[in-house]
Amino acid sequence: MLTLERQEIIVQLVKEKQVVKLIELIEATGASESTIRRDLTELEDAKKLKRIHGGATLLQKKSSEPTVAEKTLKNSQEKLRIAEYAASFVEKGDCIFLDAGTTTIEMIPFLKDKHVVVVTNGLSNIVKLVEAGIETHVIGGQVKPGTRAFVGRSAIETLESFRFDLAFLGANGITLEDGYTTPDPQEAFVKSYAKRRSRNCYVLADHSKYGDLSFSKFAEIHEVTLITSSYLDEQIQRKLKELTDIKVVSI
Repeated sequence: MLTLERQEIIVQLVKEKQVVKLIELIEATGASESTIRRDLTELEDAKKLKRIHGGATLLQKKSSEPTVAEKTLKNSQEKLRIAEYAASFVEKGDCIFLDAGTTTIEMIPFLKDKHVVVVTNGLSNIVKLVEAGIETHVIGGQVKPGTRAFVGRSAIETLESFRFDLAFLGANGITLEDGYTTPDPQEAFVKSYAKRRSRNCYVLADHSKYGDLSFSKFAEIHEVTLITSSYLDEQIQRKLKELTDIKVVSI
């Protein structure tokens, strides 16, 4: 099979399934693992797909945003490990900001016995925080249907009255050049506002977020500590460590 034919099969499979495992591509093309890995590198360089741990996925549009339900299903175990590690930075009595997101929400069970005060813009966070017996403050504003995040003028006005020991944020995209991004400018503004009002700020992101670029920037790469997993390519880890504080959770 010619390289062009094989790569066309790969691209078509990714378009059909959105996420394709390496073994599926090997079976579909009859090529070796090393050949498929080389194809994926070339196709990623050509902006036709994005490589992830163990396979490939579609490139995200800069303004598109998956729903909470879609994001919850993706890399769930990796997110749980990242969240557990992130919670280890919280000390008893801390006041923290907990962003809306499918990784940050996983921190809540690990905060239960820390006697913290939490401010959140995540509608999905509220019930879990209350059930865990955690003192919870909610910022006002409009609720976005897709991410269930509070945004808008009222959200910012409420945030002005708080100061945080720590802030934990999610991101849709991470690149060395453009830092941390998210599709919605209003949500980016809330993240940026919370970051500026915290003593230390962490972004929780599974390995698939690296290389994606969304519409709205909320932080430079060096402004926050990145918590990710060992699924992130080691060469990329080294590049990030040259520019920022990065914590890598072993998976």
